[in-house]
Amino acid sequence: MINNTQNQQSENIRQYTVIGSRRFSNYWWASIMLLGATGFLLTGISSYLGSNILPIIHSENIIFFPQGIVMCFYGILGLFFSLYLWLTILWSVGGGFNEFNKKDGIIRIFRWGFPGKNRRIDLLYSLYDVEGIRVELKDGLNPRRTIYLRLKGNREIPLTRIGQPMSLEEIEKQAAELARFLQVSLEGI
Repeated sequence: MINNTQNQQSENIRQYTVIGSRRFSNYWWASIMLLGATGFLLTGISSYLGSNILPIIHSENIIFFPQGIVMCFYGILGLFFSLYLWLTILWSVGGGFNEFNKKDGIIRIFRWGFPGKNRRIDLLYSLYDVEGIRVELKDGLNPRRTIYLRLKGNREIPLTRIGQPMSLEEIEKQAAELARFLQVSLEGI
């Protein structure tokens, strides 16, 4: 939810930056996928041509049908996955901010989506609709630590980033700080 270096805080306004898809892990996997897919594709093409395109690729023992075709297929598929990851990074999908403004009495939740009609996700709520802050903690194989903004009508809006879960101490601190700022109850801790 919060990236401490990019938070704007004042007496009446709090703004928390949400990173989205521009995380180190996405850069890492997009790069690894691009390198691996390129290697598979070049190996498949080298087996078709019967000579090595690059000196580091040794395709003498690979027969084009069926091994070379399969390697080309995997290479092309890997390039598509890598392209998808690089585009989500470029478009900053999931990135945005949460703004809590006591001066104007509004809560603004902004996120970037995929290009198209609904690229900008910009939600506005009244501060008077807020009933509380709820924290959900799930440990295990797929841990989840999420802060929810609970609104009237049993609506809950997640405020934390997706991906790597925050530490228990960090999520407790952020939820308590937000509940104190909004002067609402804190549930789930």
